[in-house]
This record gives sequence, structure tokens and C-alpha cells, in this order.
Amino acid sequence: MATILYTSGTTGRPKGVVQTHRSLYMNAINTIIHTRAEDEDILLHTLPMFHVNGWGTPFSFTGMGATHVMLRKIDAAHIVHLVETEGITVACMAPTVLNMILNEPAAKTTNIRQNVRVVIAGSAPPPSFVKAVEQELGWTFLQVYGMTEVAPFITVGHIKKAIRDEDDEERIHRLKAKAGISMINVEARVINEDGEDVKPDGQEVGEVICRSNSVMDGYWLQPEETARSIINGWYHTGDMATIDENGYIDIVDRKKDIIISGGENISSIEVEGTLYEHPDILEAAIIAVPHEKWGEVPHAVCVLHEDANVTEEQIISFCRERMAHFKCPKSVQFVTELPKTASGKIQKVVLREPFWKKADRLVN
Repeated sequence: MATILYTSGTTGRPKGVVQTHRSLYMNAINTIIHTRAEDEDILLHTLPMFHVNGWGTPFSFTGMGATHVMLRKIDAAHIVHLVETEGITVACMAPTVLNMILNEPAAKTTNIRQNVRVVIAGSAPPPSFVKAVEQELGWTFLQVYGMTEVAPFITVGHIKKAIRDEDDEERIHRLKAKAGISMINVEARVINEDGEDVKPDGQEVGEVICRSNSVMDGYWLQPEETARSIINGWYHTGDMATIDENGYIDIVDRKKDIIISGGENISSIEVEGTLYEHPDILEAAIIAVPHEKWGEVPHAVCVLHEDANVTEEQIISFCRERMAHFKCPKSVQFVTELPKTASGKIQKVVLREPFWKKADRLVN
């Protein structure tokens, strides 16, 4: 065992992800290969060091002899200043941070001469976002996909030469917005409920599973959770996706009700647990709704007790007093009942549908 990094589980209980020296080493090698890390690189840290992408890069870029530049807080104007004055060549950041930079006036006028590679981890951005980064900022966009349990990378959005030579620019941007193809040393599949590979047509949806030397050893002191996640050597991510004929994986939904807001994972069950502490709430469900700045944010759908008299602002304030503010619902909706299956489970897909009608996926 080398490290234990805690992450929120689907039940809201933090799980310690046990990574071995082998898994960290193999992920460092993958990172070096796919980000093309070298000793001349100057890496800007925009992610906190407790974040899986924050603690991963010191292994890889330090190993290559690169320089690290740290941030105390996220400030788009300061980031642009550092890119210019420190000669930043690579930065790993959440889509929301990159969006702030795109909307920063200084980014349009600052004279940045070096090539900048920006590695985006988290929910895949729309193709128009990728296009803006490359055409307006002149930076090279690289999408990666993974999670703490895989140390953390599974796929990378490299565009194969054959596709690059044959296809139009618009399709290239659409491909770059996908999770990408399997990294070296990683075998990723998309399977249906029967454990069979889905059709590589970019249409049929299944769960992403993978096996690799980068996969965790297990959850610390939680053998049952480990057994549920790693089956016959394959780690089951809980993310739903399609895969096309070229092996490009596209995440379209989440099997687990985890909300990714501003690059941080939020357990909907944890937030629901706080809502149920409110004396006026009878039932509650937390879903992800699209948000221009954060990608997606928690939205509460609540059924109140009879004769209850509570406002949206009061419920949000109640949550903010009991948990981290970024986890709290940003909006509250009151309904007379929640849609349920025959077995009594809340149908969150029904609750999400009105908010995602204009989107082609159920994650942002």
C-alpha cells in the first residue's frame, strides 16, 4: 500500500481508496505518455492537492523533472497572468475553471507565445467549448476520464491520425469532447446488463468497466464494497456510456447518483440525508440540473409535511448550516409526491427529464 485517498461513495459514506506503489507508478507512466510530459514543462496546479488529479501530477511531472507552479485560490485573471509570466505549458483543471478563463477579458489580450496544453478532467464539455479553447485561446485541449479508484485515468481524448486526416474540423471537436479512447496499460469496455459488450455504434448505452495495474487494491476496511466494485478483475465504474467503431467512449449518464459540480463529486444521498433532518420535509430527492458556470448543481425536490410552511431560502440555509456549501442545493422545488417505481424507489430520471430536455445527455 502506498496511499489512501478518501472519496465520497454512493451511500454518502467516505471510502478510502487504497492505491499501491504499482498502481501509482503505472498511472504516472500513463500520464507522462499521454500528456507528453517532459523536463521543459511548467505545470500549473489549479486543482487542490487533495483532489485525485491534484496529487497525481507530482508523481509524473516531478519524475520528468518539470517545474510546478502553485495557486492559493482560483482567480482567472491571475491564472492568465501566471501562464504568461511563468511560461506555463500544461495545466490540469476542471471545466468550470477553464470556462472562467474563457470569459476573462485578459485572456483575449495577453500575449502568450508558448504552446499550452490544458488537460480537462471531469464531465466532458460541449464541442463548442473545445472549439473556443483552441481557437480563441490557442491552447491545445485534452480531455481525460477517470476516477480516484483508477489512480485516476482510464481514457484520453487523443484523436487518431487516420481520423484527423480524413474528417472535418467540426467532427474533430465533437470527438475531443468525448471521454476518449483507452490509455495504454488500461483495458476499458462498455457492457450491458448481461455483461456483454455493447455494439460499437455510438448509440447503445452500457456501463464502463476497466482493468489495469492502475486500479485500486480495494476500499480500506470495506471488503463488501470492494467486492461490489471489482468483479472478476474488472472495476465497474457506475458510469453509463456509448462506444463507437473507433473505440471512443462517450459518457451519457451516471448509474450512481453522484453530481459533479465544478469538478467536485457530490453524493446526492448525503445531501438527501441532511434534508430529511428538516422537520417540515416528508420526502426529498436530489438531482443534478444544468448550470452555466459549474456544469451541474444539486437541485432539491421536496414533499412537505401537511400544514408545513417553509420557503426555498430557509431550506437552503438549513443545509448550509450543516454541510459544505458546494454540496448544498442551489434551488428547491416543492411537489405533492415523488414519482416511484413499483418497488417504491424514487425515479430520479423522471425528475431530471424536464431540466435536460435540450441536452443530448443526462450529465453536463
